Amino acid sequence: MAQPTPHNRIALVTGAGSGIGLACAAALVADGWRVVYTGRRAEALAAAIARAGDPWGDIAERAVAIPCDVGDEHSVAALFAGVHQRFGRLDLLFNNAGISLPVQTPDQIDAATWRRAVDTNLNGMFFCLSNAFKQMREQSPQGGRIINNGSISASAPRPGSIAYTATKHAVSGLTRAASLDGRPFDIAVGQIDIGNVASDMTERMTQGVPQADGSIRPEARMEVQAVVDSFMTMARLPLTANVLFMTVMATKMPFVGRG
Repeated sequence: MAQPTPHNRIALVTGAGSGIGLACAAALVADGWRVVYTGRRAEALAAAIARAGDPWGDIAERAVAIPCDVGDEHSVAALFAGVHQRFGRLDLLFNNAGISLPVQTPDQIDAATWRRAVDTNLNGMFFCLSNAFKQMREQSPQGGRIINNGSISASAPRPGSIAYTATKHAVSGLTRAASLDGRPFDIAVGQIDIGNVASDMTERMTQGVPQADGSIRPEARMEVQAVVDSFMTMARLPLTANVLFMTVMATKMPFVGRG
C-alpha cells in the first residue's frame, strides 16, 4: 500500500492525551492530516505528540497541542479560536473526550458525580460540536466532518451505569439532530460506538465485571487498532457520504442479547 501524501486538511481530536483519542490522532498524523491535540493536561498532550513520531519531517507543523477543559464553554471557545488563528479552518472534529464512572445504582450517585458526567460527556460534546459547526459553516470552502464518540451502552446499558448511559444516549440525539442540521452546509455528522477496546480502563474486564443476570464474568476485548481502522474509514469519506452510526466491538463480548 502506497504511503499517503501530506495535505492541509485540519483535524481536532479531543481527549487526545490517552487511549482512543491518542491512537486516532496519531493515525491522522500518519495519514497526512494536520492535527490539533486537546485535553486537560498539557504534558500528556506533548507526550502523545512525541509518540506519534515524525512521519513527514515536520511534526511541529503537523501536530500541535492546545489544552482545554471541554466541560467549560469558555475554554472550548478559546480552543476553537486557537484552531482558527493557527490554521484558518477545520475539516474534522473527533469529539472523543469523555469519562467513565464507578458502578453505582441510581440511589448511590450523588449530585456532584451526576453533574461531572453531564458536564464532560454531554455538555462538553455539545460545546465542541457547536463551535465546530459554526466554524465549518462559515469557512470557505464550506463544510467538514464531525465524529462523536458514543457508546454501545446508549442502547444496551451495563448494570450500575445510569449516568454514563444517560449522557451517551443523549450524544446519539446530538448526532442525529446535528446530522440533519448540517446537510445544507456540507457538514457530515456521524458517531462511532465502541465496545470493549483493550486499555488500562478496561483491564478489569479480563478478571470479571457485573452482568445483567447479577453474575461477575470476564469479557473479551479487542485491540485499539480495530477502532483506529474503523475511525479512519469514517474520516476519509468524502463529504458526499456519511456513516451515521458505526458499532465496532469485540466479537465475543456479551453485547447482542445483553440483559
